[in-house]
Parts: sequence; C-alpha cells; structure tokens
Amino acid sequence: QVQLVESGGGLVQAGGSLRLSCAVSGRTFSDYRMGWFRQAPGKEREFVAASSWGGRSTSYADSVSGRFTISRDNVRNTVYLQMSSLNHEDTAAYHCAADPSRSSILHTREAQYADWGQGTQVTVSS
Repeated sequence: QVQLVESGGGLVQAGGSLRLSCAVSGRTFSDYRMGWFRQAPGKEREFVAASSWGGRSTSYADSVSGRFTISRDNVRNTVYLQMSSLNHEDTAAYHCAADPSRSSILHTREAQYADWGQGTQVTVSS
C-alpha cells in the first residue's frame, strides 16, 4: 500500500493551464504504474491519464488527449498532470491512483488501481 497526496488544484480561467502533483510514499514508487482520474459533480469518476513505471508509455482519455500530459519523477516519487487549454468541462476533483500490477497494458478502470489520493479540486471559469 502507498499513500498519495495531490496538490496544485485551484481556480483557472478557460484557456489557462495548471500542473497537478501527486506525492507518493510508503513503497517503492517505481514499482507502480500511475494514473489520474477525475470526478465532476453528479458524474462518475472517469479516467484521465496513465503512465508506465518509467514514464515512457502513457495513455490518455480522448477528451484530454493533446491538452494534458502525464509525467513522473522516480527520484522525487511524484507524478504530475500538466493541463492546458482548460475548459469548463475539465472542472472536477482530480485524483491520482497507483496500480501495482505487472500487466503490459496501461489500465483505465478504477477497479484496476489499488491506492488513491484524496483529490484536488480544479475549477475552470468561463
């Protein structure tokens, strides 16, 4: 089990950018693939992005592809989500999650991730 703490959320104008961070502790960070999910009010949690152990392989939801970038620093035990060209539909609580599996395929479903952070709120104003 690992502990995850997100930061970097806030209020941003449409078209703006934010970088979210997720600090991980408790186990060897590089043993985990990492993901970002988000949940808007009244909606189910949805997949945003995922990264392989070293960060070379990534996966994105269609809704954020080309605008968001997931990256990780295995020295600082941190995963990042760089978000640009934000719009109102990106307003949500963003959660990072850790996937301990050794699958060759990056996971996109909630149930495939073992540990979760509390989330950080991103609000995009129009």
